[in-house]
Amino acid sequence: MLGLFKKEKIVEIKAPVKGDTVDLMEVPDEVFAGKMVGDGLAFRPEEGVLYAPVNCEVVQVFPTQHAIGLRTKEGLEILIHIGIDTVEMQGEGFKSFVRTNQQVKAGEKLMEFDLKLISEKAKSTLIPLLITNMEAVRELHLYPGKVTPRSTVMKVKL
Repeated sequence: MLGLFKKEKIVEIKAPVKGDTVDLMEVPDEVFAGKMVGDGLAFRPEEGVLYAPVNCEVVQVFPTQHAIGLRTKEGLEILIHIGIDTVEMQGEGFKSFVRTNQQVKAGEKLMEFDLKLISEKAKSTLIPLLITNMEAVRELHLYPGKVTPRSTVMKVKL
C-alpha cells in the first residue's frame, strides 16, 4: 500500500541576487507580468552578480548571456532573465561563469552583469526568476522582501 502514495518533494529556491523582490505583475513586459512563461518572482538587484538559486544543472546559457535555464534533480525547470529587453544588448555587459550541462550548487556565481549599462540600454534592470514547468508544481509559496543569495524566496511543492 505504501507505494501508492507519492512522496511529496519540496524545493527551496534562494534569491539569485542581493536586492528586493518585486511581484511579477510589476515587470514591464507582458510575457513575464502575464505569467505566460511561468510563475515566480522578480528581483531589483543591488549589484551585478547572479547566483545559483538552488543545486541544479545548467540547461542553457543564452548566446547573449542575458538569461539562463536551470533544472533541479527533482525536475523543476527555472528560467532567470537578467533585465527586460536585454537580448538587444547582444551580450554587451554580461559574463557567464558556467556552461551548459554543468552542475552548480546553490549560492555559486553564475554570471556577472553591468547594472549601470543595463539601466542605460534596456527597459528595466528587474530580473524575473520563473518556474517554467508549472504543470509539475502542486504548491508555490513566495517569500517577498529584502533578500541576499542566502534568503529563501520560494518553496515549491511537487
